[in-house]
Amino acid sequence: MLFDSHAHLDSSKFNQDRDAVIKRAYDSGVKWIMNPGADYESSIDAVKLAETYDFMYAAVGIHPHDAKSLDDMMLGLIKAMARKRKVKAIGEIGLDYHYDFSPRDEQVYWFRKQLQLAKELRMPVIIHDREANNDVMKILKEENSFETGVLMHCFSGSAELARQYVKLGAYISIAGPVTFKNSRKLIEVVETVPMDRLMIETDSPYLTPTPFRGKRNESAHVRYVAEKIAEIKGLTFEEVAEQTAKNAKKYFNIE
Repeated sequence: MLFDSHAHLDSSKFNQDRDAVIKRAYDSGVKWIMNPGADYESSIDAVKLAETYDFMYAAVGIHPHDAKSLDDMMLGLIKAMARKRKVKAIGEIGLDYHYDFSPRDEQVYWFRKQLQLAKELRMPVIIHDREANNDVMKILKEENSFETGVLMHCFSGSAELARQYVKLGAYISIAGPVTFKNSRKLIEVVETVPMDRLMIETDSPYLTPTPFRGKRNESAHVRYVAEKIAEIKGLTFEEVAEQTAKNAKKYFNIE
């Protein structure tokens, strides 16, 4: 039984066949899905999906791309949404210095604000970090976010950075790129991180694993990530599926 710890099934790319995609995931063994918001609208949609499907859960938050649109009123709306029963985390939040769709000072300001909200609500966070390793780590430490839980989504850093995060108590989530031919760095991360700190994800509809690379990703494909981790770790697929699901259920406080 698999837990896809990060999927954007609210995406418009699923508008034509969303129900079929979700059914396909469940039928293929994906028994839990976490759907994080990326902006206000997608946070609302994530909650609606979680309330529609028993095995789906939501996180609410504003992605760094949309930090420029955030204000105190919207943060208040996110806070109200976070109190709903199926909402289990604040996310996806963080910093993105690759695209810089929002000015960096605004990204940092609202990243801190959302971390503070998570602390206030005693909720874990789902972190987006793209080319901002030093600032993300620094801010997470300064805001004492490791006390309430840090999940590094779609980890793309070095094995040494992963080691530092694990030492601080964070979880590392691995996505489709671990199956790519040029994934040596990510393979080293998987070799480094102990099984009790790993999660798996699709980041659907993005980052489709081999052998479907180039096509739309979906939650059913999370099994290819689990299979690759099993190969790297010298474990069975079942062992990886069971442990990563156990980790995600513990992290998101799901019975």
